[in-house]
Amino acid sequence: MEAAILKDRENQIFIKEQSQGEIACEKSSLAGSVSQRACVFCGSRVVLYPVADALHIVHGPIGCASFTWDIRGSLSSGPELHRLSFSTDLREMDVIQGGEKKLERAITELGELHKPSAVFVYATCIAGIIGDDIAAVCKRTAEKLGVPVLPVHSEGFKGTKKDGYKAACDALAKIVGTGDISGIPKVSINILGEFNLAGEAWMIEDYYRRMGVEVVSVMTGDGRIGKISKAHGVSLNVVQCSGSLTYLAEHMEEKYGIPYIRVSYFGIEDQSRALYDVADFFSFNPELRTKAEEIVREEISVIMPRIQYYREKLAGKKAAVYVGGAFKAFSLIKALRLIDMSVVIAGSQTGNKNDYKQLEELCDPGTVILDDSNPLELSRFVLEKKADLFIGGVKERPIAYKLGIGFCDHNHERKIALAGYEGMINFYKEVYSSVMSPVWKFAPRNNRRKSHE
Repeated sequence: MEAAILKDRENQIFIKEQSQGEIACEKSSLAGSVSQRACVFCGSRVVLYPVADALHIVHGPIGCASFTWDIRGSLSSGPELHRLSFSTDLREMDVIQGGEKKLERAITELGELHKPSAVFVYATCIAGIIGDDIAAVCKRTAEKLGVPVLPVHSEGFKGTKKDGYKAACDALAKIVGTGDISGIPKVSINILGEFNLAGEAWMIEDYYRRMGVEVVSVMTGDGRIGKISKAHGVSLNVVQCSGSLTYLAEHMEEKYGIPYIRVSYFGIEDQSRALYDVADFFSFNPELRTKAEEIVREEISVIMPRIQYYREKLAGKKAAVYVGGAFKAFSLIKALRLIDMSVVIAGSQTGNKNDYKQLEELCDPGTVILDDSNPLELSRFVLEKKADLFIGGVKERPIAYKLGIGFCDHNHERKIALAGYEGMINFYKEVYSSVMSPVWKFAPRNNRRKSHE
């Protein structure tokens, strides 16, 4: 298979120690390239969806709502209003006459029925094109319902998934600062960009609780409006998914003086660093560092014997990694290196120049680094590099299966916890089960290869 690379995308592909200059990034997707990126609306939905006691109303055609119908693995310890997806189902006559009355009726009826703590109203492409004044409708209905009704300006056509993250952060910023912060201790944090897939936020919170650190709010995994409203009372913001919530962290640093650090909860090395960095921030309490070291020793002693088993089975295998944010790619490369697997392709949808600089430093010579890639490019390099495994999301899954190689879902749709120490065992088990599956010997490509041998 030899797929041509579009000329206008050549500078968004970089091969370590072979390409000149630096990779181009932070650009709008090239028309016709069939980007793996999602739209602005998707970016806002993935961030706000896990707020479980809020009503989520999509103002647009019904197809946009179906995209988000309970396809994500974010769990709630209480209300599950987030699992219901509501739409104004805009049609032809609404496009002609406007959809504001329909939206107001929907917010009012659903608000009275479900009694949410807040309402998020998502603008889609159609709502933007016909010019509905969503902010005005939200203001009127908020007065009727007595809860925040927040417009999320996520018209799909006006940018990339990253712009959707910003729209979601703008909505969250209107809730932060509205709650009572009396009683919040000095040793307290918010976790930003952790979406509680398969209960991961609960695992991470437990590590910090064992250290003696209070987690006031997780944004947005197992999210509650009340907790988010108090988020300005903490001493530190800890940003897990830097692509999605850094904008909010910067906003809170500027408005409330709360500093932030970037962490990752994927992989032993980065998970441990995430605990140490928080402990070191509160250096006036050296007991936190001591407890963090105890937790790390305890957890690693449990999982290392099991990791050794997977290392023996998977050593020498090659992986392709293509994820939303580049920060996750860093952790995955380290995690695979621990079991002697190499990464031959690494890329992201929303990485910036600094991300790609770090990615280049981390990768082996010859690794293909891709920004905002598409199925043809990914397929071509997977075949050229003879990858045994593809780690990505729902849009990368069919690429892997069509090429007859293993696949590991590391996106929001998964139902298996991959973060934290316990998550590492789940991750290696997933990789092992997929890469070593006997099913791949029946893949047409592999059969053709054998027939020529």
